[in-house]
Amino acid sequence: MDVEQRQHPAALPGLDGPATQQHLPVRVQRLVTELRGLYNTRLEPVLGEALDALDDTLYQLAERSRGHLEQQRCFDSRAMARCHRAAFLRQVAEHLASRFARLGQVSDSADTLAPMASLSLLGRDEHELNAALEQLTSRGEAHTGPVLAELSYRMAVLVGAPPLEGEALPASPQSLSAAVRQAIPALDLPADHQVLLVQALERKLAPMLPALYEAANAHLLAGGILPHLRAFAGARPANAPPAPPSMKAPTPANEPTRPAPAASHEPIAVLENLRDLLSRQRAGEARTVAGHAASAAELEVALGALQQHLVQVTDRASRELRSAQRLREELLTHLNAGKPAGAARTGLSPEQDDTVELVARLFEQLGQQLHPGPGATALLGDLQVPILRVAMSDRDFFEQAEHPARHLLGTLAEATNDWGDGKDIDPDLATQLNRLVARAQREAPSAGLYTSLLADIRHHLAQLSRKAQVTERRQVEAMQGRERLHQARERAAEVLAARFAETTPRGLLRALLDRAWSDVLALALLRHGEDSEAFAERLRLTDQLLGRLPVDDPLRLRLAVEDHLQQIGMQAEEAEQVAQRLIGGGESPRSAEPVGTTIPAPAAADMPALAAYALAAEPPSATDLALRLKQRQRLGEQRGQETRPATPQAAEPPLGPLEARIHNRLRQLPFGSWFEFIDTHTGAVERRKLAWFSPLSGNTLFVNRRGQRVAEMNLRELASAIAGGRVREQLVPRDGLFDRAWRALTGSLQRPTARA
Repeated sequence: MDVEQRQHPAALPGLDGPATQQHLPVRVQRLVTELRGLYNTRLEPVLGEALDALDDTLYQLAERSRGHLEQQRCFDSRAMARCHRAAFLRQVAEHLASRFARLGQVSDSADTLAPMASLSLLGRDEHELNAALEQLTSRGEAHTGPVLAELSYRMAVLVGAPPLEGEALPASPQSLSAAVRQAIPALDLPADHQVLLVQALERKLAPMLPALYEAANAHLLAGGILPHLRAFAGARPANAPPAPPSMKAPTPANEPTRPAPAASHEPIAVLENLRDLLSRQRAGEARTVAGHAASAAELEVALGALQQHLVQVTDRASRELRSAQRLREELLTHLNAGKPAGAARTGLSPEQDDTVELVARLFEQLGQQLHPGPGATALLGDLQVPILRVAMSDRDFFEQAEHPARHLLGTLAEATNDWGDGKDIDPDLATQLNRLVARAQREAPSAGLYTSLLADIRHHLAQLSRKAQVTERRQVEAMQGRERLHQARERAAEVLAARFAETTPRGLLRALLDRAWSDVLALALLRHGEDSEAFAERLRLTDQLLGRLPVDDPLRLRLAVEDHLQQIGMQAEEAEQVAQRLIGGGESPRSAEPVGTTIPAPAAADMPALAAYALAAEPPSATDLALRLKQRQRLGEQRGQETRPATPQAAEPPLGPLEARIHNRLRQLPFGSWFEFIDTHTGAVERRKLAWFSPLSGNTLFVNRRGQRVAEMNLRELASAIAGGRVREQLVPRDGLFDRAWRALTGSLQRPTARA
């Protein structure tokens, strides 16, 4: 085919971009404008699906994050992606419009040598982004090479140029990659989340690009552009998707044209591979159809009747997972319901039978991945027939990893597995999941239904996650407050011990300094710090109480002691009694009578009552006050809780070699790591999250999925429990529960064993 030399074509009117030329024929302008509209119509929904997939990925990362900061970072990225979604789509469309506007143009600097670029080191994040964009380009070109080559010839004929390549061809994989690079800054995402977006775009764009370019070729072909152009595809592997219609050899003129089938029956790679593995595992087991095989309509009616029957049945057996044999029997019963005794029986075709087998095995693997418990098994049992209806009517269930039904099944399984360990599921979550599953049982399966159900589940899970974060943050803050109080109390004890070495107090003064006044010093350290004037003032009062400094004004000293004791929670009357007993000297304004007050003489009848009042009003002795101080509740303690005395580090027994290695590793673990605590008597396993630990004291805080505190222990105790097998660290899997069940299904099919 002869190709004209490259010219400077006119630009297309109505397109955004640089200044355009006007001498292209009106017919060519119309074709290019329609082609641009076709691209926009096909690409915009796919870009939106990629943003939705990024939102799902960020949500899953937030769920599996090991710290509050990383979790909040994922939620911030989700909010930014939703806020700037329109700007991202608009910039991609503008880049596509600019490529159409410059279609076939020659740059003024095309014939000049470009200056040599200076070398510079790339950051790791930028390198990963470049690699992801290159992967997007290479995968798109690998899937669309011949179709894209055909399109490049037709587009070149429109503008009178050689075949267009790379970014010169609008909406090519390289051009789309450049558009994504240009539009990504509009989302304002971190570098690693930008890589996740490009990967989501790669998963969404790669399957649809062949159909997009095929539609563009068909549009140009209908417009009379190179009607006799033929491009032949190379050899395809057995599991590759079928070639598009334009890549198939044309029918010879002398061969009669065969009518196209009503529905496409070309094999889908994943389903056919699974069926092949299943047939090999059956080892030649003969499978015959009793009577004629059910049609798609008959099978849909029978599945709908079975689903409605299970909604009406309330027995326990109806909510359990069904084996493949039981599903076949129930399905055949509904297929042949109402037929006369001598009528021909309706059976399942080999493909339908294999689909029943695969779905039953998939649910079996999901049940094995879950923690034991009736709640998760019942929910999976309620979804088994609706998912079977989807698999029977929509083969994309096996082919597409992003299928809404697969996402719904995986999300529901992970919700019951993560939020309840299979036994203590949150009541609100259980109610919500049961309501959504009941809706899936009542209504006919469709992509819209499962997308709606998936959005509802994720919305409720996001609310639970936010509540758990708030609860966990409060527990952590309370633990950090107790840790700071403990450190301040230890420092106050060190200050008092240094003074006790020189002056040893006794009796009530020792009880006051050990129990109450140490809290006064600790509170000053917490509020003001060790170098503050407030802490120095309390140290002067301490030295005056110990007799290390002279007391110029006993009344002022007593009032100051009373005020500080009341700040740590002591009753005013008790504080006054302690200060009066220790210091004395001067009359307290709180107990003095106002000047000029006349006290009338008591009557004779009131003398017994006054005597009893006098005995009751007698101030307690120093021994009584000391006992009260030893029994009083310390600052920061709860009722019935006693602060354990600080044990010196040298007094702790040394750890063994294994415990020491575990202890060192635990000190390097990030917050948010999950552990499994095993009951040695019953064997029950409880999952707990390491929400916080102190690098100084080694105290840890464990919470459950809902952020509630469940345990507090020391890192040394945790290391000993791990070494003893009572606790084990739970490794966070990189993939979801559905993906693990899917891999287990394919692995079980690859084992050369007979079917159970």
